[in-house]
Amino acid sequence: MALQRGYRFPVSQAEAFPMGLLLNGQIEAAIKYNPDRNAMPEQLRDYNPKTNEGTGLLMWKANVTDPHEPKAKRKSFELIFLAENVPAVTGEELAPGTGLRMLQVEGLMAEPKVMGQGEFKYLGYQYFAGAIKGDNSGARNVTADRKAA
Repeated sequence: MALQRGYRFPVSQAEAFPMGLLLNGQIEAAIKYNPDRNAMPEQLRDYNPKTNEGTGLLMWKANVTDPHEPKAKRKSFELIFLAENVPAVTGEELAPGTGLRMLQVEGLMAEPKVMGQGEFKYLGYQYFAGAIKGDNSGARNVTADRKAA
């Protein structure tokens, strides 16, 4: 049987990102798209009502950079955190005022996705994390065991 759409598999940070990850800025809530500008913004949850799959946890997004990636287009991407509370960033900024910090995550999962446009498509991955190493804020409640079925 082939992998189903939406399948996430656990992967260690050392395997996926040998040189680590750089966090650019802050972690923000992932907001649902709503064509009505006046509507209250609603935060995304990791749940698909059509398939009844997902953890049901809130989604938080962080813009990260992989220093090991040779291609500039794939170097920066969004890392999605699955937690009820926003993960607290630990560690010092690499250069004060830049918002760049080294990031170590726990419960890292990868989901294969087709990326690119037209004839320039390629296999890429969307990454999900459960928590930041060293975070004691109460946001560390997701592991690879609690991933979507």
